[in-house]
Amino acid sequence: MSTDVQAQPLWKPGKALLEQSNLKKYMDWLFVKKGLYFRSYHDLWEWSVTDLEDFWESLWQYYNIKSHDLYLEVLQKTLSGMIGTKWFTRSKLNYAEHIFRNKTKDRPAIIFQSEQSELREISWDTLEAEVAAVATWLKQRGVKPGDRVAGVLPNIPQAVVAFLATNAVGAVWSSCSPDFGKAAITERFSQIEPKVLFIADGYAYNGKTYDITSFAQDLSFSLPSVKDTVLVTNIHSETRPDRFTAWEDILHLQHFGIDFEPVPFDHPIWILYSSGTTAQPKAITHSVGGCLIEHLKALTLHQNVKPGDRYFWYSTTGWMMWNYALGSMLCGATLVMYDGAPTYPSSQVLWTLAEKAKITHFGSGAAYFIASMKSGVSITSERLNNLETIGSTGSPLPPEVYEWIYKHVKKDVWLISLSGGTDVCSAFVGGCPILPVYAGEIQCRMLGCKIEAFDDNGKPVLDELGEMVITQPMPSMPIYFWNDHDDERYLSSYFEMYPNVWRHGDWIKITSRKSVIIYGRSDATLNRGGVRIGTAEIYRAVESIPDVKDSLAVYLEKESGEGTISLFVVLTNDKILTEDLKSQIKNALRTQYSPRHVPDTIEQVNDIPYTINGKKMEAPMKRILMGQDPAKVINMDTMRNPESLKAFV
Repeated sequence: MSTDVQAQPLWKPGKALLEQSNLKKYMDWLFVKKGLYFRSYHDLWEWSVTDLEDFWESLWQYYNIKSHDLYLEVLQKTLSGMIGTKWFTRSKLNYAEHIFRNKTKDRPAIIFQSEQSELREISWDTLEAEVAAVATWLKQRGVKPGDRVAGVLPNIPQAVVAFLATNAVGAVWSSCSPDFGKAAITERFSQIEPKVLFIADGYAYNGKTYDITSFAQDLSFSLPSVKDTVLVTNIHSETRPDRFTAWEDILHLQHFGIDFEPVPFDHPIWILYSSGTTAQPKAITHSVGGCLIEHLKALTLHQNVKPGDRYFWYSTTGWMMWNYALGSMLCGATLVMYDGAPTYPSSQVLWTLAEKAKITHFGSGAAYFIASMKSGVSITSERLNNLETIGSTGSPLPPEVYEWIYKHVKKDVWLISLSGGTDVCSAFVGGCPILPVYAGEIQCRMLGCKIEAFDDNGKPVLDELGEMVITQPMPSMPIYFWNDHDDERYLSSYFEMYPNVWRHGDWIKITSRKSVIIYGRSDATLNRGGVRIGTAEIYRAVESIPDVKDSLAVYLEKESGEGTISLFVVLTNDKILTEDLKSQIKNALRTQYSPRHVPDTIEQVNDIPYTINGKKMEAPMKRILMGQDPAKVINMDTMRNPESLKAFV
């Protein structure tokens, strides 16, 4: 499976990007200030993962990171491996303080639209006043550095205000989207024992309004650590529990500006959660300093976000991309937010938002772009004059979607496919403004991310399918999992396969041109005659057939050591799976890939199981199909569509 070295790029950087991108300015700065000259991005990357201390210290200096104490050491490694690595020891800083360094009257802080409300702008003055009021209230209620503050909020500006206020006082933020079930939310928040809970009165999605005030009362009672619950008005529910504090009342508090609490570099900033599909969700805890320096690097150097840009990523507050998108405010960008279904009232709603809000950077999950292509969305480029980049993550973006974007959305847009996750609240592989874009390929391994593809012997390989690993620590790796004694779950999550080497769980290929192709999750990889097959290849071929809307491939091992591939398909427009369509699917897999890709069985189902964050549940379905008890394998509250399980149980 060698890369097609003759392939033509879909996009190349123009002269302006090559000469004026943030990455080029950083490289010029390294030459002037450090005497370091790099001929190419790949030379720069090699330095960044070899001289870790010099690289990360250069970013600290380049971004003029404000510390209330001088750091002693850039990097303090441990003998036991990556866990416990210390960065910029003794430094003290604040994430929210760095966001407010960009306060200006020249542009809004936030632009917001929802299913219920028209586009509106929120000024920096308004944002600052609201954050100051909420931070003052938190202090009055006894919230101290290290205390946890939880939110069950839609993707609305109040969620940003609540986070910034929490961070300003040195407390630790954690949020769930209100469409999570009560059990899923309780399971997450009970681990971290929040002192304060912010919860909306409801949310709107796909044209329907959901009142969750009774749920809010139940949740508040089920979390004994919660001393105060704040009800945030979103749908103007007529029900208002007496003992809850009204958000509007807090905003009227007298305050004297924001008093930013400096905390150590490795102080927790927020707690994110693994999907929890097969066990209790892991409470992944990130550091203030790690996320600050990582977000500055990833957003400015790898996505070229600049002051005055408008940054949008379609997300909920339960996905790490919400936290990541907030980082655009560190770069001087205006954060654009949308709350609601991405296809209501039409499949054009987000593209229309991009036009009206003059979005510079437009991002979403890969599934959204696949759905846009399938539904025949086509946009005239004139509508998107301001659009410079399109970002995609969550799952591999098929090559034909790359081509569709350049043909039907904007021919000169820079398409950035990135992959990382909740584990680092950022990306390991992503965009590069001075490299071309090839269909189906992620442009580069990101600076400071020592990514390798390991073969079965634990050796790095090039142009071959391998296990994705990270062999050097990064500041944004988790500081710990909350309440994880002796780092037991942390170790088992990443370090069981290779000593002191982070195994991420993806099959990847690093190509001869140093781009990256992701083939799917390694724990759900198909295996035919010793040849490993990424599920992304199956989906690409199968879902290119017009009658196929969605699909799921599962490999089931037999006692003999052999195995079978079962393919489940969702068809369009009430189509029925016929023998002719089965033959068409098999022929597509055989001709586009190989006979090994052809499934042993093909079955029609009404829906494919997805997590709330939009990822196909390959591994849990495999366990269920192998006879394991669904109740032990999966938590229904983590699913977007639990009714889809009926076809698999």
